[in-house]
Amino acid sequence: MRDAIVIIPTYNEIENIEAIIRAVFSQKKSFEILVVDDNSPDGTSQKVKVLQNEFANQLHLLNRPKKTGLGTAYIEAFKWCLNEEYTYIFEMDADFSHNPNDLIHLYNACIIEGADMSIGSRYINNRVNVVNWDMKRLLMSYFASKYVKLITRMRIDDTTAGFVCYHRRVLDTIDLDKIKFVGYAFQIEMKFNAYLKKFKIIEVPIIFTDRKKGKSKMSGGIISEAIFGVINMKFKSLFRS
Repeated sequence: MRDAIVIIPTYNEIENIEAIIRAVFSQKKSFEILVVDDNSPDGTSQKVKVLQNEFANQLHLLNRPKKTGLGTAYIEAFKWCLNEEYTYIFEMDADFSHNPNDLIHLYNACIIEGADMSIGSRYINNRVNVVNWDMKRLLMSYFASKYVKLITRMRIDDTTAGFVCYHRRVLDTIDLDKIKFVGYAFQIEMKFNAYLKKFKIIEVPIIFTDRKKGKSKMSGGIISEAIFGVINMKFKSLFRS
């Protein structure tokens, strides 16, 4: 088995990709990286290929033909990581909203505290640890997590978080081909499946900082998927054996 790999999905992240890769590789703990690029027209994948010459056997690249959603990118990456026999598989954004220095804290939650899944939480214990978001976006995100928690009954404060570490047994157990959400609601569905399977989930407090370079991929369709899809997801779970 190989130890730990960080999945970084990208679309037009040329302004951030080299810096985030170097930041991950500068950690005291050794992590590999898998960049999953959705055919970015700005040359993101080309920059990764250049960096692969410097970081041979550490930096990996999955090129996808088009942008089909965050969820599909992660599912494809999960399958690649499982096939390559990594034990700890991370999700992390490319734009520095997730601090690479926190990777070790998520890792230790699994290694030391025995978590099957650790979550970098922005809202743990009713504290809000978000920097540089306007009030409208902050309130929308905060109450979305509260809404999901209310509907699903998950004992997770930051249900929409995208900074996560999975032990491979979680991804081996969840039927990845049955994950339906493709936008940011994918993060909710993965947590809900892990919760239903009774895996040990630990939230680790982090400070989330809004991107300084590039553009956000958030859209109205993504928000609608999360709001209405969660009710349908919960309803279907009541009929699972």
